Amino acid sequence: MSKLRIAILIPGHSADADDWALPIWRRMIAGLAQAHTVRVIALRYPHRRERYTLDGVDVTALGWAQARGSRRLRLWLDSLRTLRRLHCEQPFDLLHGLWADETGALAVWAGQMLGVPAVVSVLGGELVGFPALGYGLQRTRTSRWIVGQALRADAVLSTCTYTDELIARAGCAVPPERVHRVGLGVDVAHFTPGADYDPRRLIHVGSLIPIKDQATILRALALLPTDVTLDVIGEGTERARLERIAHDLGVSTRVRWLGPVPHLDLPDSYRRAALHLMATWTETGPLATLEAAACGVPTVGTAVGMLPDHPGLGVAVPVGDAEAMAAAIRELLADPARLAAARSAARRAAEALSLRHMIEQIETTYQQVTRRNVK
Repeated sequence: MSKLRIAILIPGHSADADDWALPIWRRMIAGLAQAHTVRVIALRYPHRRERYTLDGVDVTALGWAQARGSRRLRLWLDSLRTLRRLHCEQPFDLLHGLWADETGALAVWAGQMLGVPAVVSVLGGELVGFPALGYGLQRTRTSRWIVGQALRADAVLSTCTYTDELIARAGCAVPPERVHRVGLGVDVAHFTPGADYDPRRLIHVGSLIPIKDQATILRALALLPTDVTLDVIGEGTERARLERIAHDLGVSTRVRWLGPVPHLDLPDSYRRAALHLMATWTETGPLATLEAAACGVPTVGTAVGMLPDHPGLGVAVPVGDAEAMAAAIRELLADPARLAAARSAARRAAEALSLRHMIEQIETTYQQVTRRNVK
């Protein structure tokens, strides 16, 4: 496989070795850098303008933070000028925008400007719109236009069947031959199973925001035996409301609100639980499901993202259905042999979805795209 010179555009990147702002992408970028020359352009975070080296990768932070309106246009111009300057220093073979948002659009525009192919990853709410939840880029005309620009990339990376279907329904009509399946991956060397766990403990890891619908998890908990407990790891705008819901459901004493846990400490938290829960309305991963699986903890979660494609990761239930979630949890907890089998299957599924495998899939796509560009 030939060595490539790659520019990765990302909203934010770790500011230093102790900062795990977006863990999966830091690990992916470091992995790619082992075989390729990788340069990162971080648009908004760190909130300072500087050029530094992290994990052997050259990072250019533009420091635009929460720039909106006319300042966002200035951010885009700054990004394009920076890419042109870096390309003059050492020409890129390929541009990769993480998220089909402004990073993806900028990768496409810069690619056209520099004569370099562009790859864009769909990684979040780019192709959905939930006005009542204040989530998704399909809620405004401007955001839809930006997403449409990003989806003009030479290759659009999709994580799962669910994302494939969202792309197929997108108004910009991405040709199927430009859609490449690259599932998310997990560091199976860092996230590993433990020897002991509490067979009555559940865990949820995620931001406490409306789209994640932790209220459904709490309603499911209320339908389970009273000795079943839940650890909630994460912080967000919904915490106070969720605490009130837990109180009203009579499960307050069974929920531990642990707040954010440092990324490197998460394996210990997963290992203590029997099952991981997820209730999000939409998802391209989620990474927490993969991390839990790597620790031998299957997920009971909504039928979005990667879970329906990989049954070894756990059990998929309908969105918003607390009764179905509770039934799936109850069946697993009531059958120790079945739970043990599910835990072993989760680890095997995670090993098949390793970070190394994800990087290899990305490299394959890079090679295909750059070969087409040469022709």
